[in-house]
Amino acid sequence: MSTHPELVQHLLEHSVRTGDFTLKSGKKSNWFIDAKQTACRADGILLVADAALSIMPDDITAIGGLTAGADPVAFGIAAVAATRGRELRSFSIRKESKDHGVSGRLAGALEPGDKVLVTEDAVTRGTSPMEAVKAIRELGAEPVMVMPIVDRGGTCAAMCAEAGVGFHALVTAMDLGFEYEGG
Repeated sequence: MSTHPELVQHLLEHSVRTGDFTLKSGKKSNWFIDAKQTACRADGILLVADAALSIMPDDITAIGGLTAGADPVAFGIAAVAATRGRELRSFSIRKESKDHGVSGRLAGALEPGDKVLVTEDAVTRGTSPMEAVKAIRELGAEPVMVMPIVDRGGTCAAMCAEAGVGFHALVTAMDLGFEYEGG
C-alpha cells in the first residue's frame, strides 16, 4: 500500500475514471488515469510535492521530463521546494526540436552536469520517461531517477534499471485498487 494515502485519495477523487478505454498503446482497459487532474490543482500538487520531496535524492539539482506529462509535476515540485529552501531548476523536453528562438528540444533551466529527477504524471509502458532520459543525457546532464506520480503499467521500473536510472512511483495501480496494465 502507498505511503501517501492522501495523494491516493486525491487521485481517486479527481484523476481516476472507470469505464471502457483504449490506451495510447491500443490496449483496452476498464480504468484510466488523468493524473494532471491532481497535478494541476493546488491541493493536489502540494500532495505530490510532499511525496516527491520525501523520496528525492539529496544530490538532485534539476527536475523535468518530456513536455505535457512532466510539466505541471516538475514546475509544481520545484516551486514548492523553493518555499522550503531547496533550489531546483525545472525544464521540459520538447517532443520535437524547435528551429527558431531558443533552438533544440530543451525548454527551461537544465544545465550540463545537473543531476536530474525525471518526472511524469503517469506511466504505462515507460516510453516517455525513457525518451526524456535519452534527451537529458544528450544535453550533458545525468538522469538519476524517474518518478511518475502513478505507475499504471508496472514495466517502467525494469526499463529504468536497464538504462541505469533509479525508479520510484509515488503511487501504483494497486494502490488505486487496479491491476497493472503491463506494456
